Order: sequence, then C-alpha cells, then structure tokens
Amino acid sequence: MKTAKRLLPLLLFILALTGLGCSHMDKTNVEKAITDELDLLKNLDSETAQKYVSYKELFPDSSADTELSDEIQEVFSLFFQNFDYKILEIDVDNETATASIRLTTIDALPLARDYAQACLKKEILAAAAVPDEEQTETTVTDRYLILNKLLKENDYSTKDNDCTVQLKETKSDKEVWEIIRTHSLENDLVGGLITYLSVSDLLSPEDTLTVYLDTLKTMNTEEMSNYLGVDRTLNASDPVKRSIAAALAEQVHTNFDYKITSSEESGYTASIETQITTFDSDAILEAYKEDLDTYLASPDAVIDGSQKRYQKSYELLLKYIQENTAVKTTSATFSLVNDGVSWKLEDSSHSLGNAIFGTLSTSPVEETEE
Repeated sequence: MKTAKRLLPLLLFILALTGLGCSHMDKTNVEKAITDELDLLKNLDSETAQKYVSYKELFPDSSADTELSDEIQEVFSLFFQNFDYKILEIDVDNETATASIRLTTIDALPLARDYAQACLKKEILAAAAVPDEEQTETTVTDRYLILNKLLKENDYSTKDNDCTVQLKETKSDKEVWEIIRTHSLENDLVGGLITYLSVSDLLSPEDTLTVYLDTLKTMNTEEMSNYLGVDRTLNASDPVKRSIAAALAEQVHTNFDYKITSSEESGYTASIETQITTFDSDAILEAYKEDLDTYLASPDAVIDGSQKRYQKSYELLLKYIQENTAVKTTSATFSLVNDGVSWKLEDSSHSLGNAIFGTLSTSPVEETEE
C-alpha cells in the first residue's frame, strides 16, 4: 500500500508529461499548417491567394464563367507582395484549434477609395463617349484591370491587424490540420478591402463631386460637348452650329475651375455649395447682341433676307465665343443622393451644364430669330 502511494505521484507526473507532449505536438502541427499556407502568400503564389480570396468575394456580382485573365490573376500577386504574418498564440481543443495571428497587409482603405474614384471616372467618361445611349455596366474584368493599374502605379503602405484563425484536424489524418476558410478570414487577409468596397459612403459627397468636376477638366472638346449637352442645346445639325458647340466646350476646357465651399448631408441626400470659375457668358452675349443689333439695323440686313440674317447671327456668336478671354466666378449648388451603393450627382450633365454655361445654356440665336 505504501509502495502504491509512492508510485501515484510518479504516475501522475508521467501522465502530465504525456499530455503536455501531445499538446505540444498538436500545437506544432497547427503551426505547420498555418505556415505552410500563409508562406505561400508571402511567396506571391496567385493560386493560393485565390483559395483564400476568391475573385467573387471582392465583387459578389461576378459570374461563374468570368475568365481569369493574366491581368486578373496578377492582381492577387500584386496585392500580397508585402504580406507578412506572426503567430501570437495557439490553443488546441481536441479536434479544433484557434490561432491568434498578427497580419501585415496592404492598407486597403486608400486602395478602396482610389478604386471607387477610378470606377466613377470611368463611368463618367463612358457617358461622355456615347451620349444618349444606354450605358453598359462596368464588367468584373474592368474592375480587376482598375485594381491592377492602381497596384502597379501607386505605392500603398502596410498595416498590422490581429485576427483569429480557426483550424480543424483532417478526417484522413489526425495529425494534419487545415485552416477553415471564412469570409472574415478572407477580409482580414486583404486588409478589410472586401468590407470597404461594400460601404456606400466610401466616397463622401464632396469626394464624389470632386471626381465629377476633375474628370470634366480632363475631357477633350468632343467628350465635354457630349457630356454637358452642348450639341443638344444648340441643336448642332449644321457645320456652323457644331463649330459653336465646339467653341463653347473649348472655353470650358480653357477656363473651368472650381472650389467647394461647404456641404450639408441629410440622410441619403446632400447639398454642396461651390464656386465655379468659367468663361463669362454674359460678356459674350453683351458683345454679341450689340454687334447683332447694329447689323440688324443696317440696310444689309434687309437685303440679306431672313435666312442670311439667321446665318449671320450664328457667325457673330461664334466669333465672340472664340475671341472671349473674360472669366467669372459664380456660386452653384449641387445635389447628390446615396442610392445604397454610392453617392450620385443628380442630373449630372444638366446641373453641370447650367453651372458652367450660364446664360449660354440655351441658344440666343433661336431666341432672336423666328
């Protein structure tokens, strides 16, 4: 009996060591499973990246038959080029394990904002390229090409983020563990990009209006004429009218600038006050009407007849638009609405056209001639 009592502590000690040994081995196996997977991300393995961050997760409306072009696959390698991690703690409970990991990922918020701005600019330019036609939606391939371009051209910083990874033992081998892939883990591995891309106010109303106005400044004359409706306003059906439309767009291209002075949000709507600098339409009209009145009061106007007078009116208007150097700054209010996806400028081409063209938003010739 005394011998048994002396042996009991020894047996308990041996059992404790055995348990610790099993626990240590389990943790080692769990750590190996984590490093085997995440090291592949560090080595820029695009195929492994897509196992954790499916192209469908970034853009949920992706179709099943989306072709994974080289550019799309390259996005994953570019995204993880500075990826790193550190295992902080591992807890094993029978056939499951939990690991606390510190991830070093790209700072996805600036990337998401740049992406949203680039997509909006693309939509605006598409509308300017084919006016009065139904616009096709940006495809998944288009979106990945935008991400590809941003990741290549910009240097995004990294950030650290602690996350929890769940693992389980495989059924085939009790000593082999596998990471449980979850939406939360996918989001953590891309620095929260999935969440950021789904936020409807990723761009504020001011940011959104800035994209509209900055994109307008980059448009060529034809795009600007299309987007702001200059051709429609002047009913450009002959060469002279088309020349006037082009001259107005060139005035905008040369003189347009803006400054946002204040903004106010109320639920899903926003109102933004701006100072718009553009060509002085009043100065153009004043000079034009003075010259036109002089012409109409002359004998030549009577001799020319109505058709020639009409043509002369357009020629005079074109002359004063092309020769104008006067600019003015006026206040303009823009309204935006959040449709649950992002902020949108209401009636963008009309509101921008009125703010920029002022008194020349309609044809003065048509008002003069019957």
